[in-house]
Amino acid sequence: MPISYKPLFRLLLERDMKKTDLKDKCGLSLNVIAKLSKNEQISMENLQKLCQFFNCQFSDIVEYIPDMNDTGEEI
Repeated sequence: MPISYKPLFRLLLERDMKKTDLKDKCGLSLNVIAKLSKNEQISMENLQKLCQFFNCQFSDIVEYIPDMNDTGEEI
């Protein structure tokens, strides 16, 4: 998957929050929390909720990881 939510999970650690806190405070479903944990895509609406809650930009919660081929070059 070319995206990672590691920055989001770092924010949670910094604020001493759990995923269930995030679900409750942002109004996210368990399905969305599961997708975040698996680095799967979520809707722009849910990304907006997260950015609004943390008062941040998309790049503060999501990072792009380019796909690499067998030789280590970007695809």
